[in-house]
Amino acid sequence: MEKKKILIRIGSLRHGGAEKVLVTFLKNLPKDQYEIDLLLNLYSGKYLTEVPAWINVLYLNKGEMITTNRIQDIPKKAYRVLYQKLLQKFPKILYSTILKNKKYDVEFAAIHGMRDDILNSPIKSSKKIVWIHNDLRKTEFHHYTDQEICKFFGFDKIMVISEHIQKDFESLAQNEVEKSKIVRIYNPLDTEEILLKSQEPRIKNQDQQPTFVSVGTVFPQKGFDRLLKVHKKLLDEGFNHRIQIIGDGYDFENIKNLKKELGVNETAEMLGFTDNPYPSIKAADFYILSSRYEGFPTVLFEAITLKKNIIATDVSGVQEMLENGKLGLIVENSEQGIYEGMKKALTEPEFFEQYQENLKDYKMPFNLENSVNKIMEIIDYY
Repeated sequence: MEKKKILIRIGSLRHGGAEKVLVTFLKNLPKDQYEIDLLLNLYSGKYLTEVPAWINVLYLNKGEMITTNRIQDIPKKAYRVLYQKLLQKFPKILYSTILKNKKYDVEFAAIHGMRDDILNSPIKSSKKIVWIHNDLRKTEFHHYTDQEICKFFGFDKIMVISEHIQKDFESLAQNEVEKSKIVRIYNPLDTEEILLKSQEPRIKNQDQQPTFVSVGTVFPQKGFDRLLKVHKKLLDEGFNHRIQIIGDGYDFENIKNLKKELGVNETAEMLGFTDNPYPSIKAADFYILSSRYEGFPTVLFEAITLKKNIIATDVSGVQEMLENGKLGLIVENSEQGIYEGMKKALTEPEFFEQYQENLKDYKMPFNLENSVNKIMEIIDYY
């Protein structure tokens, strides 16, 4: 049987949730069924080394992401932007040069930002799929209007990762055909790998203070600024505890500077990116999600897998993942909400015993194999 030819597009393989999920998916695909070209806008990111060797990785630009506006960086940054815009405006150049006129059966936008790149493909016969990982109403750089969201109905299938996003798309569908394009799929998550990696040794804090850990790309979206301000407020009120932030991103220096300004360098750690945050999550007393918005924060399922006490802001996906507050404390999406949740953890730790009881025998509503198989069904269906 001839292998199905697939083009997958994503910005880079930096340390983000969508990138991690994509790589987990690729690692669990049967290589005898597919011929995959993975096209990156920027050949960069911590997950590059995890891409299976049989997948052909292509790129428009190479090198690390430029997050500053230093004079010496501006020419390189401008070149990258102009080059990408040129290939987006004239896709036939991209398809005839970098992609060598290959005829793909499936073209796959692994993030919503690749919508126009895939929909403008000169290959009209290919099946086109998009993977929506975020609440498009609240994304970092661009809040999508109804009109903008409706453009996604140009795809053959729209994969969404939460009930909230699914309902948003369904409310905009003009007919049953468009509605049938929307399919909800839980992100592929390797729970066995999480449990195994969590066993790796880690140096424990000696002071025995309650520790709150949070993992994520350091963007304003993640609300780490709110977390640090609440941390400072609680310390000032006499509630001793520690904060650990695991992750990297363009806002890293800003958050680091805020930590210094607040005078909490001794009690708040910024540990940067690691491909194994699980020993730290396991060792912490509480997992805290301080996000301003999300699509479906997979990290909560990782915390659930490790049976952690969870405090999470009420963003997209959280009610669904925490079963409306059965598996963790859901707080108002605000600095005040985070403050109240953390204060409850520090003053009434026994309150969290109910969650531990519910987590004890909790079974995930999906498994890795089912998620991968469902995506393969979409790829293989004609």
